[in-house]
Amino acid sequence: MPKLKTHSGTKDRVRISKNGKVRIGHPNMNHFLGKKSGSRKRRLSGLQTHTGTIAKTVKKSLGI
Repeated sequence: MPKLKTHSGTKDRVRISKNGKVRIGHPNMNHFLGKKSGSRKRRLSGLQTHTGTIAKTVKKSLGI
């Protein structure tokens, strides 16, 4: 069987922690930041940790 290619979009948006947890950034934090309140921007900053079905799907698309 041929090797599966890594999904480039997933590779750019997701990090896998040392313990294998899936870390994904919040959406809506790339542009149009001037109209968003400071509290909203602070709430959206940082990374979310995902487990379960989402993590399984992401790892499969990354070839892990």
